[in-house]
Amino acid sequence: MTVLSQELRPLARRVPPREISHDDLQLLRLLATGLPVDGVARRLDLSERTVRRRTRLICDRLGFSTAIEAIVWAARRGLV
Repeated sequence: MTVLSQELRPLARRVPPREISHDDLQLLRLLATGLPVDGVARRLDLSERTVRRRTRLICDRLGFSTAIEAIVWAARRGLV
């Protein structure tokens, strides 16, 4: 287990499961593959700015400060 996952475990338990849209999951899945923002933007036919904004909105909604935390949260729930 990595240090990051050890640190996120308590945080992920505090975040109640929330409804997350199909589009949000699609964006998190692509980020989880390691694609850079520009690659995600091309795949989703969006601007890089839109990808960054949507990522920030997802993190805010879930109560995380980084996309990595949101991806780990979603992965632990089998969403990505």
